Amino acid sequence: MSSVVFLRAVNVGGTNRCQPALIAKQLARFGVVNIGAVGTFVVREDVSESVLRAAFARKLPFKCEIMICPARDIIELTSKDPFSGEPSGPTITRFVSVAAKPFRARPRSEVSRTSNLKPQTSQLPPLPLSLPSEDDWLLKVIAIQGRFVLGVYRREMKAISYLGKIEKLLGVAATTRNWNTIQKVVKVLNEG
Repeated sequence: MSSVVFLRAVNVGGTNRCQPALIAKQLARFGVVNIGAVGTFVVREDVSESVLRAAFARKLPFKCEIMICPARDIIELTSKDPFSGEPSGPTITRFVSVAAKPFRARPRSEVSRTSNLKPQTSQLPPLPLSLPSEDDWLLKVIAIQGRFVLGVYRREMKAISYLGKIEKLLGVAATTRNWNTIQKVVKVLNEG
């Protein structure tokens, strides 16, 4: 089964610098195809997640989160139009954040009651989630599907800071890609 590998916080500013095209070449035995410059790869061969994770970690001169998803999950994500009815245009970016693990509802036994408020039975916030506010949003989360957080943000510097707040709010590490990158991944998967 093919996989898709996402490296977190690679080639952002001057930190965690690497050459994804070179990594893909070095891992050619796994059928690795590089997608862009920020650490997104299609792996065409059937390789276990542990072997793949170790192979990528050995090629990086720094430690980083490595998210590995079955190709079928990415294809399923793009099979519908999740952004239908959402704002679009040159000032809006559609994005997908890939979490290190799938989100899950917590069983009632794990829910602690610290106030007279109804206990939250899930770590997921109600959607859509608009930051900083519904009326003046810079980032809007529109859906959470498995380990994928889908949303839109305005192309303003302040909007980027809200991507980090998603991680804190959901309590899990994530890496973000433009929807166009996800579509390129699917195109490569369909070619192979």
